[in-house]
Amino acid sequence: MTDDTLAGRIDEVARITGSFILRSGAVATEYFDKYQFEADPALLRTIATSLARMVPERTEVLAGLELGGVPIATALSLETGLPVAFVRKVAKTHGTARLAEGPALEGRRVLVVEDVVTSGGQVVASTGDLRQLGAIVEHALCVVDREEGGAGNLAAIGVELHPLFRRADLDRAHVASGEH
Repeated sequence: MTDDTLAGRIDEVARITGSFILRSGAVATEYFDKYQFEADPALLRTIATSLARMVPERTEVLAGLELGGVPIATALSLETGLPVAFVRKVAKTHGTARLAEGPALEGRRVLVVEDVVTSGGQVVASTGDLRQLGAIVEHALCVVDREEGGAGNLAAIGVELHPLFRRADLDRAHVASGEH
């Protein structure tokens, strides 16, 4: 599947209209319902195959952020053979009481994996948490960058964002499909 075809498919499956409050608190009239592309096994596999080409060299562990980053990171782990850690927003208070489940992170190069980035707030917060655990975090990977400040907010903490698609890519696919 070409990148344009994949962008069109993601747009077709995930773009919905209405009134939505984003994690950042902003109100949007369009929303990318990431669970629609994460729940489709064929589409998720294609996304993981495309993302695998973008994994920075020397990455040792993928870190899937709760909740949407987990299926993306798991599929990417299957595609690349890299181990995956599952990162909570808040450490659980029972059992292991860990913030990140899976392989050890201390001293390892960890790639943060997210589905959709808007302001980058959760990636920034989780990067701070992972760094406190001793992880080396310099890159984040996402399926869609909504181009609403996330890349800049991540750059401010020394993390480079690598989006599979930007909002503009999906907008072009949307216009090309005639659904505008």
